[in-house]
Amino acid sequence: MLKGFKQFILRGNVVDLAVGVVMGAAFGTVVTSVVKDLLTPLIAAIVGKPDFSAIALEVRGSKLMFGNFLNALISFLLIATAVYFFIVVPVNAIISRARREPPPDPTTKKCPECLSEIPIDARRCAHCTSQLIGASTAKPALS
Repeated sequence: MLKGFKQFILRGNVVDLAVGVVMGAAFGTVVTSVVKDLLTPLIAAIVGKPDFSAIALEVRGSKLMFGNFLNALISFLLIATAVYFFIVVPVNAIISRARREPPPDPTTKKCPECLSEIPIDARRCAHCTSQLIGASTAKPALS
């Protein structure tokens, strides 16, 4: 029973997931700090009010505290923007660079005489009938 548990714990997916959760929590702390300590004071400097929690609307004796919702919404938008521009965009650029495939081998070449496109294995240009230098001299197999 312990052997099975050990295999389960040491399996790559579980370890990767554990590392991802720990890194996600640490990164969440960093992003929250950026929003709380940098972006929110910047908005406060522009708007003049760093906290909207005091904003409320009273309807028939009930107080609707939509200021807290506004704080949460602004915080979410700032976090989403920071994650997108500082994490998603750079990682996507790195991945796209890594996945670039080399261009396919050419299937045509230019005739040195008339500059028309001809098959890469051609021995004579179909347009100007000039013999091509460096063309394969092997004769096609007869069937």
